[in-house]
Amino acid sequence: MMNITVIAVGKLKESYLRDGCNEYIKRLGAFAKTNIVEVNEERIGDNPSQADIEHVINKEGQRIMAKIPKGAVVVPLCIEGKEYASPEFAAWIDKTAQNTSHICFVIGGSFGLSDEVKSAGRTKLSFGKMTLPHQLARLILMEQIYRAFAISNNSKYHK
Repeated sequence: MMNITVIAVGKLKESYLRDGCNEYIKRLGAFAKTNIVEVNEERIGDNPSQADIEHVINKEGQRIMAKIPKGAVVVPLCIEGKEYASPEFAAWIDKTAQNTSHICFVIGGSFGLSDEVKSAGRTKLSFGKMTLPHQLARLILMEQIYRAFAISNNSKYHK
């Protein structure tokens, strides 16, 4: 069975986001063992300097790197990543599953991911050029992972 880990900076604050993510985790149980790892968001004051932002990105990056499972294929979510149609994403997961049993998706904080985290990924994933709140990106990611497994298993979920 495939293992899916999602490492995300920060906790889900809104109940509707938690409920949605939990629903997709439950549904994914038929296809994969899914684990969500939350790392602490680095605190920063109002009107941060560029140096403050770099500090936050690097501190969060260190926390993320410490949580990446050994041997997992790392997939950072970032704007410069590859965009997939849902069937293409399903095919990518299927192809990746031929060589590994563990995929680790990484969602950064408000300022994004460190270069170290991005370079850990063989493949980078993007949901497009629009900026999304990182908490909403987690819900979208969970839905797309579930959709990918549904496509691969000929479920009626994807039409």
